[in-house]
Amino acid sequence: MSHINTKCIQSGYNPGNGEARALPIYQSTTFKYDSVDLLGDLFDLKASGHFYTRLSNPTNEAVEIKIAELEGGVGAMVTASGQSATLISITNIAGAGDHIICASAVYGGTFNLLDVTLRKLGIDTTFVDPEISEEELNSLIRPNTKLIFGETLTNPSLVVLDIEKFAKVAHNNAIPLIIDNTFPTPILCRPFEFGADIVIHSTSKYLDGHAVVLGGVVVDSGNFDWAKSGKFPGLTTPDPSYHGVVYTESFGNQAYICKARVQLMRDLGTQMSPNTAFILNMNIETLHIRMERHCENALKVAQHLANHPKIAWINYPGLEGDKYYSLAKKYLPKGCAGVMAYGVKGGKEASKKFMEALKMASLEIHVADIRTCCLHPATTTHRQLNDQQLVECGVTPDLIRMSIGLEHVDDIIADIDQALETV
Repeated sequence: MSHINTKCIQSGYNPGNGEARALPIYQSTTFKYDSVDLLGDLFDLKASGHFYTRLSNPTNEAVEIKIAELEGGVGAMVTASGQSATLISITNIAGAGDHIICASAVYGGTFNLLDVTLRKLGIDTTFVDPEISEEELNSLIRPNTKLIFGETLTNPSLVVLDIEKFAKVAHNNAIPLIIDNTFPTPILCRPFEFGADIVIHSTSKYLDGHAVVLGGVVVDSGNFDWAKSGKFPGLTTPDPSYHGVVYTESFGNQAYICKARVQLMRDLGTQMSPNTAFILNMNIETLHIRMERHCENALKVAQHLANHPKIAWINYPGLEGDKYYSLAKKYLPKGCAGVMAYGVKGGKEASKKFMEALKMASLEIHVADIRTCCLHPATTTHRQLNDQQLVECGVTPDLIRMSIGLEHVDDIIADIDQALETV
């Protein structure tokens, strides 16, 4: 299968003769075996198979294979939420006493995880402007820096990250680049093709696309040489909890994702349920169709708002003249997804009044599904941040994040226009 549209439908599950055509739900926590020795080998990582759903499950595995193929990776692991995917992707290679670098324009939950919780666990984070120069970024690398983290298309400020620049600095310092690819999905951007080493998603967004199941996923490119760098003993020295297995020796270019599963998922237990995986798989089957319409609708709405007398400003990288238009053409040539940020003239109070006047578009704590919705990040998803942190994340007091859905675009625009008339 060479086309990503086909992979959305066909990858991950291939039924045999007389087997269910649709992916079955293996709603079982455990699996039966006849051999004590085989079960022991499974625990010693000498054999592959499913023995407990916290580590693996046939339904989950099918979705993991599909997403890995969509991103062009060698393996993936689904998690209970996007937050748990972020946590595992970092702590799989960084621990107490280590340092990481993160582009400051990221989702508020990610910022808080790195700035508060991981600091308590002894992992220090330096936040950098996404437009930082290559030279300055390189100067911030420390001997204990273990990774660089960023988002392809940021939530909610809509910054397009120059992935190749960040990847170049990371690789020149023998560390990996982790990219959150939630908004573009692999339909619009495949970060591995630009040098990223690990990709994560909140599958709760476009991959699910219907606002019904929480989830996340970590995807391993298989391209980073963990042994050569000498900075990741957790992958290159014996793990006493598995009788001395060395992940790079036993699992080759899948060492990272195997360790994430058998060590961190084992201990943290942030596994996705099989029922959630089933729903996620079903919704991914239409991902390529949905993303095309999200992009089409969003561009038309953005063009309308850019010329509206009551709109103070708008960020949508697909708009000609947008600050990130040229980067979007490079990294997101098929479209910039369905999320945009803008402000209503009159500031924060005018923005609030506008949102409350919307009739079809809903005010909700969500983004990136089939229904148009909006949010005021400064008072909701990012309210835990102080004024300086809000600036660093690209969130202004009047910023409205609007996620354009799959309704007819004329109805979306009409709803926006009637709400603007109240301001």
